Amino acid sequence: MLDAPFSVTGKRILIAGGTRGIGRAISLQFARSGAAVIANYVRDDAAAGSLVEEAGGTGLTTCRADITTAEGKRHLIETLGDAPLSALVFAAATGIHRPLHELTLRHWDFTFALNARALFDLVQTLRSKLTAGSTIVAISSEGAVHAFPNYGLVGASKGALEALCRHLSLELAAAGIRVNVLSPGTVLTQALDAFPDKEERIREAVGRSPRGRLTTLEEVALAAQFLCCDASAGLNGHTLVVDGGERIAR
Repeated sequence: MLDAPFSVTGKRILIAGGTRGIGRAISLQFARSGAAVIANYVRDDAAAGSLVEEAGGTGLTTCRADITTAEGKRHLIETLGDAPLSALVFAAATGIHRPLHELTLRHWDFTFALNARALFDLVQTLRSKLTAGSTIVAISSEGAVHAFPNYGLVGASKGALEALCRHLSLELAAAGIRVNVLSPGTVLTQALDAFPDKEERIREAVGRSPRGRLTTLEEVALAAQFLCCDASAGLNGHTLVVDGGERIAR
């Protein structure tokens, strides 16, 4: 029997895309629960600074590094040092929200470089730091399995991300490393501002939800903590949907 199966105290956790939106909520949840958090980000120094301030005296630090570039990966590796990682949470994401016929291969490459390829590259790069008992959690979205207007390219990249995680879970299992996907429902973050039909999306999501409300950042963050603690040891290659039942009405 485990003494504290839901605890992440003392775990060292890298959160890619950890200073804004869902990634920020996860960073705060882990830090306040006793984990040593390294929150990676690309360019928003103000968001990173406010995250450190909000985290207070916890063990949270930030690392500005573009993980889609060789220079960024080198800086991240230097920042991490030699200590192993208990978990890698991949919350980094980008995208262009337009109809597919308005998009180009440049948009495709830009979106897939971060949303899918970067996780593959990070796992390859950090493989020696992930040991038996380590976990990997990737943040996906409903668009990986359902189609929405203006979401085709991001949805395709999230579908690729989920497929990659299934294969990683198979290949890393022998090393004692678990890989799972967390797929939130509609959450009120700055990411929604990119949609031209933002208000309609919110109304539809609330209308579909049996609870009559959106999924909260705290609910997603707590689910991420569950996937990174010993209590979820039986989950591998799994996609955990946290949407309050929003998807059952589709």
